[in-house]
Amino acid sequence: MSTQPPAPPRPKRPAKQQFTQATLLLEAFLVFFATLVAYGLRVAPPATVWTLGGVTCAALVVVSGYVGRPGGYLAGTLAQVAVLGFGVLVPMMFVVGGVFAVMWLVALRLGGRIDRERAEWDAAHPPGGTPA
Repeated sequence: MSTQPPAPPRPKRPAKQQFTQATLLLEAFLVFFATLVAYGLRVAPPATVWTLGGVTCAALVVVSGYVGRPGGYLAGTLAQVAVLGFGVLVPMMFVVGGVFAVMWLVALRLGGRIDRERAEWDAAHPPGGTPA
């Protein structure tokens, strides 16, 4: 029986990235359900409703994979505009989309703050060493 040294700890995923990805994926579900509502209310031809809803939903899922990369947060911010634009088909989406836009801003701000505080703590408490 050999004893292997413990594996190094996995690096922490940035909180900002986690929060914004979760927000975008929740919005994708929201848009899917809003698409069902728009289809049920017959507010536009079914092809239009499914095309707009499907493209918006798919874009949110794709953009959620790009946050943390260059331009990813900008793309997520533009996606908020697309979700708000869905209010043209379902007026309640102006309100719900606004709530998600606020959640997006909170995720950006709070996630960034948590990441800064983590970095400060890690700098003050190096693993296996003396504080700097």
